[in-house]
Amino acid sequence: MRLLITGAAGFIGSNYLRHVLNTSDHAVVAFDALTYAGNLDSIKDLLGDRASFVHGDITDRSAVRSAMADCDQVVHFAAESHVDRSISGPDAFVYTNCFGTSVLCDAARRVGVERFVHVSTDEVYGSVEAGSSLETDAVAPRSPYAASKAGSDLIALSYFSTHGLPVIVTRASNNYGPFQFPEKAIPLFATSLLDGASVPLYGDGLNIRDWLHVDDHCAAIDTILSKGSCGEIYNVGAGNEITNRDLAERLLELCGRDESAVEYVPDRPGHDRRYSLDCTKLRALGWAPRQNLAGGLAKTVDWYRTNRGWWEALKNRVVERP
Repeated sequence: MRLLITGAAGFIGSNYLRHVLNTSDHAVVAFDALTYAGNLDSIKDLLGDRASFVHGDITDRSAVRSAMADCDQVVHFAAESHVDRSISGPDAFVYTNCFGTSVLCDAARRVGVERFVHVSTDEVYGSVEAGSSLETDAVAPRSPYAASKAGSDLIALSYFSTHGLPVIVTRASNNYGPFQFPEKAIPLFATSLLDGASVPLYGDGLNIRDWLHVDDHCAAIDTILSKGSCGEIYNVGAGNEITNRDLAERLLELCGRDESAVEYVPDRPGHDRRYSLDCTKLRALGWAPRQNLAGGLAKTVDWYRTNRGWWEALKNRVVERP
């Protein structure tokens, strides 16, 4: 089996590349544009006989076709993914997430891949005041990022309906774990607190998110690749719903800091209050999360504590608040 992973030098993609090499005998083509959030240092130790790296952009048809030529399956992580950046500069999100996905799907149908997993987000459902989102719920995105991902979902699914491309869409809750670029909440908070700096908390801090450890997400994708039905959507969540304020308090404790390190800042425009996923459909395939939040956060903070060389240079780049 030969697998193409787009966004393989990013957070989830690099963890998935590591997961595949550790749990299978598949050969892998790691494809990444190495934008600000892509870091070759995250995967350079993995490259060798079974894993090759291609520096390319998913909007480049020639590069995509060449990289995908001998691949049996595609797992598509590559995306612009930071909500704040989408508010200040939405065009890149529409171009990369929508047009890039169309380019990949078109190449995949011409190659004749066996499976194409398009990795998306729970943010496409919009703010969920009560209950949990089902895969059959209408999308109601409220940020340019979420809208671009909802659009890319529909593009991918249209290739199943129109061309019979064996597409499966996954919609995951907030991921956390090692190798996450420190503009996102958990690595930004952890690295800042470890450095003795303050951390920003939007609004009243009562926005609710479900936190999924990236290792559990990788295992879910494997389950979906082997057992999922083409043309379907699968929610991937851990059931770890907590407020941002509670998350900050847990990180303060793990980093040995107190509440004086938290700086309340004006809320983000259109900030969704709550996300929640019903994952019954995925659990019926035999998957369940293994990592609880307390243990996962402790392991994650410890990783950033002991891998300063990986993230310190990244913190010197221009990083917007999460």
